[in-house]
Amino acid sequence: MRHIMKTNQRTGALLLTLLLALQACSSYRGTTTTTPIRPSSLQRISPVEAYRLGKLKNNPYLIDGRLYVPMSFDQVYAYEETGLASWYGQETLDQHNGQPTAYGEIFDPGLPSAAHKYLPLPMIVRVTNLDNNASIIVRVNDRGPFVDGRVIDLSAEAAKQLGFYGQGTARVKIESVYR
Repeated sequence: MRHIMKTNQRTGALLLTLLLALQACSSYRGTTTTTPIRPSSLQRISPVEAYRLGKLKNNPYLIDGRLYVPMSFDQVYAYEETGLASWYGQETLDQHNGQPTAYGEIFDPGLPSAAHKYLPLPMIVRVTNLDNNASIIVRVNDRGPFVDGRVIDLSAEAAKQLGFYGQGTARVKIESVYR
């Protein structure tokens, strides 16, 4: 009898986790109840304020049957990652242009921004192109890239500033600006 109860508790916990993940995923492209931060205040946001504004968008979420669990702001204070970056948001006829990001802001490929699978939203990071040492500070306000082997998706403008717009991808280093 105890075995059946433990199995039912585990199944219930798993179903609850999946339900919460699905609910979080469905709210990413919908309306937001938080006030987005304007790009002009990009460098003035503290981790505490970023958490307060973005905590509702940092729930686990499900994409193509895979569960993603975003990190907390405590986990990314001295965050560094190296990997392959890509860009999204062509200036014309792009499916993302004018659509809400996972954080609820309207995506504009002409502004520097980024998408990451695990970083909390919003998050401010420095991205450095390892081939030419170009560096930019961007706001992570969306989820992705959901392509194996890629660590970050940058807006078209960020890719241009980093010098890999024509190539499509580049090896980059991502660093939290809060050290």
